[in-house]
Amino acid sequence: MSQAPVFHDAIIESILGSARRSTLPYQKAHRGDDFGTAFWFNDLVGKQGDTETVRQYLVTAGAMTRYDVAEVRLRPELSRSAMSAHAIAMVRFEQEWTPLGDSGVAVMPTGGLHALARRKRWEWATDEITDGLAARAEDVAAVGAEPVPAYVLGHDVGPDRTDRPQAVVVGDVVRGADDGRLWWNGTVPVGCVGAPVFVGVPLGDQRFKLVCLGVVLPAVDTRHPVAAFDGIRSAVRELPDRSSSTTPDTPASTSGRWWRRAR
Repeated sequence: MSQAPVFHDAIIESILGSARRSTLPYQKAHRGDDFGTAFWFNDLVGKQGDTETVRQYLVTAGAMTRYDVAEVRLRPELSRSAMSAHAIAMVRFEQEWTPLGDSGVAVMPTGGLHALARRKRWEWATDEITDGLAARAEDVAAVGAEPVPAYVLGHDVGPDRTDRPQAVVVGDVVRGADDGRLWWNGTVPVGCVGAPVFVGVPLGDQRFKLVCLGVVLPAVDTRHPVAAFDGIRSAVRELPDRSSSTTPDTPASTSGRWWRRAR
């Protein structure tokens, strides 16, 4: 996989156009030193005509979830109406996440977040990493020993430690010759671990396909591994379903894992 430099600005514009509202910055409460980025993911589990059935999760690096109380920072663009606060506290934080095997990734059903918004009389307005945007096996296999330009969409940590500005971090990914893993070459700002990693797959005729390659994980020595989305998708689909009946455009229950929507 390779890219012409002409795609650089177009890829960043595409990332922001498709996924700007997909990310959530979080941190250990009470001004701790742990900062991460999570993002919304819709797993497509069925399609009939113009109706899709999806399960929705937050996704992040599992190592960044191992504490009891988290503070999730909010921004106005993530609500269809005025929010009542700039942050929410999540208790029993570690227990809400399910590790996906040894991938380094953990997921959380988003039902609790939807229920909280309903109690506060507002509604989430998010972008999600969708089935069409998440990398498939062939996208991941195309990354080889030659560095591929890549982009992390995460939230850095501002000077006062509560400001969590969103940033597109530019680097590249490469496949390790010895271990076959994907690695991020470049700096990952504090707070951006757990964020999605994007690449642009050339299609010819000056066109490209935006792909969410995976999740940036905590550094091993001096480099950050990237957990690929083909493995994440497979692991998520092995999780047990605790949902009941569904209705259009509405979470099925307080778990909020399943719903149907018109395309």
